[in-house]
Amino acid sequence: MRLSEFWRLMDDEFGSGYSRVLAEDLILPDLSGRTAAVALRDGESPKRVWFAICEIQDIPPERRWGRDIKPRSA
Repeated sequence: MRLSEFWRLMDDEFGSGYSRVLAEDLILPDLSGRTAAVALRDGESPKRVWFAICEIQDIPPERRWGRDIKPRSA
């Protein structure tokens, strides 16, 4: 997962404003008590950070990969 995909998932699930607050403030026990922002700065995989957020926020499994995006027509 790329960092851009992480932020798309965060924005889709929590909204563009709240996703940034959540990343800065939510302590993630699965990531040694770091916030998402700190874990990402430390080089943690965006995928691992996203799934740690999903766990603590009780995101249902069917929403953990985000919404389906229809391909652009040519």
